[in-house]
Amino acid sequence: MTDLTASSAPQPSGVTTSYLAEVRLRRLYSGAGVLIFVLLLVAGFLTANDRNAGGFLNGLPNIFDFPADVISEAWEKAYDLPALLWKYLPSLIETVNIAGAATLIGALIGGLLSLLVTRGLAPSRWAIIPIRRLLDIFRAVPEIVIALILIFILGGGPVPAMIAIAVHTTGALGKLFSEVAENAPHGPLEGLRSVGAGWTQRMLFGVVPQVAPNWLSYALLRFEINIRASAILGFVGAGGLGYDLRNAMSWGPGKFDEAAAIFILLFVTIVTVDQLGGSLRNRLTKGARV
Repeated sequence: MTDLTASSAPQPSGVTTSYLAEVRLRRLYSGAGVLIFVLLLVAGFLTANDRNAGGFLNGLPNIFDFPADVISEAWEKAYDLPALLWKYLPSLIETVNIAGAATLIGALIGGLLSLLVTRGLAPSRWAIIPIRRLLDIFRAVPEIVIALILIFILGGGPVPAMIAIAVHTTGALGKLFSEVAENAPHGPLEGLRSVGAGWTQRMLFGVVPQVAPNWLSYALLRFEINIRASAILGFVGAGGLGYDLRNAMSWGPGKFDEAAAIFILLFVTIVTVDQLGGSLRNRLTKGARV
């Protein structure tokens, strides 16, 4: 009976055996890749630690000293906090204005370029690849690099930060907008084409109304990101709260209460914008009331 059962059991076919061998080989390659990655990561960390002034590992126990000093001084001067919040409110408004202007400019230019690179919508096929590569370059170059170049040319202030963020926003939103436009139904476009509408009219009345909710949702998300970016660019002299925060932190003890006030303004602003932006995005894309 045992021999009959064993002989009647299905034997793996050649395809199954080949598949299992391929799976084992891929697992071996994946394990080797992970091991190589970990080794390179450890080697890079050790090299960076050796080149770091004082050593990263030696200074690790002191990582909480600076936050403790800031909180301690801010607590001692808590009575000055309302006045400091009011003092830096104009810088906060400037930071939000930089992000808002950059988002608006980037969304408008990115929206136009996205229609020029979307297959099935672009008026000229030859222009799709060059414009897509241009958007890739805009996304690839960090805002801080663009800001440093513009600060060298134009001087410090909010304008270099706004241009730098707008350039990066154009690249990011251009790609996202193009992906949304590719999925838009072409029925309205055919109807408009049948009555003699030109390319601009087909885009304005046939595509934009369909993609506007998703476009606005992505633009709001980008606005939230740009507020953080504008604050960071302030550290390189691009104005706003980041510039004031750098000055307060560079001064050291005696200005830590001002640094704490700026941290509070940034935190409250980012959380508020995130919550409002998330609610608006849900209403635009899902019709949900949050």
